[in-house]
Amino acid sequence: MAVQCQVVDLSHVEFNTSDGVEVLSSFEDMNLREDLIRGMYAYGFEQPSAIQQRAIMPMVKGRDVIAQAQSGTGKTATISIAMLQSIDLELRDTQVLCLSPTRELAIQIQKVILALGDYLNVQCHACIGGIKIGEDVRKLNFGQHIVSGTPGRVFDMIRRKLLHTRNIKTLVLDEADEMLNQGFKKQIYNIYRFLPPATQVILVSATLPHEILEMTNKFMTNPFRIIVKRDELTLEEIKQFFVAVEQEEWKFDTLCDLYDTLTITKAIIFCCTRKKVDWLTEKMREANFTVSSMHGDMPQKERDVIMKEFHTGQTRVLITTDILARGIDVQQVSLVINYDLPSSRELYIHRIGRSGRFGRKGVAINFVKMEDIKILRDIEQYYSTQIDEMPMNVADLI
Repeated sequence: MAVQCQVVDLSHVEFNTSDGVEVLSSFEDMNLREDLIRGMYAYGFEQPSAIQQRAIMPMVKGRDVIAQAQSGTGKTATISIAMLQSIDLELRDTQVLCLSPTRELAIQIQKVILALGDYLNVQCHACIGGIKIGEDVRKLNFGQHIVSGTPGRVFDMIRRKLLHTRNIKTLVLDEADEMLNQGFKKQIYNIYRFLPPATQVILVSATLPHEILEMTNKFMTNPFRIIVKRDELTLEEIKQFFVAVEQEEWKFDTLCDLYDTLTITKAIIFCCTRKKVDWLTEKMREANFTVSSMHGDMPQKERDVIMKEFHTGQTRVLITTDILARGIDVQQVSLVINYDLPSSRELYIHRIGRSGRFGRKGVAINFVKMEDIKILRDIEQYYSTQIDEMPMNVADLI
């Protein structure tokens, strides 16, 4: 039987009543907990973004929700506010399970929840691989209202009966298309089998391909859907350019020429493999350029230190794989360079969305070899966007 869904188009900020969608233009209108509102204002929130105006209340009311909106529009805060409003603070047992594809994203969500819930005395644990299991045991035994984690470690904790699922009422899949991809799908289903039958399911992402939406019929009930049309996904505030490079070897010289432009604020350089990240980092350092790098082969402690230094501005240029393409929010990133073009059209949107957060201006520069031109044109056509040749004055645009 086809699932009946409410489809909401976010192409216009204004909605008329015939859309059937409740649009709440202030946080006060949402009847949120007083101490939650205090935490939100302390965090710097003043008005809800378009996705927050439409998605928070259906989540709070217990509806299954599929929320898709552009990168940098406040999706993490949307789910965090809804979770903090919904949990029973008197019951110190896991009530919300939020799953993410990377450890960095799971930690970031935990930090946002703890910051927004600062006046609520909320307990939220990041349950991720790469840290000692003893830490998980200690935190889970203490009691956590919310667990933000990666599927492998979370399933391990459930299997060991350390993470109790009896009081879980909400499952959130952040970067849902990645989570329901082949790599994670089995783990997600394994976890889902342990959850109470009436568990609310929330999916959040900037990109949700049709085949992923089809899959949701299996585990969601009449979901409330907020979907952005494909040609509205490329961010208006991000200017996109390409640099034609005839050979792979020329990319390095091009990057060196651009280095002064990179350090104006903060920049992320994406490569397709961990090996390429290590090679490029070494080459840049040999040429006396200051860069940091990060990928999934590094120990978790080292990854944490690098992310902290990048967040605080101790390092300004970060070379990485697609581990940082999704969800990671670093303020003041104004430039993304695709040293290698991504392996999928969806990843392109996620990568360039690391700049231009919350409506700020950003620039994306793509290094394109002859054989890459077809891929670039495919991205342009798919998202109805335009990627021009990089102008000489690119520094003025950042």
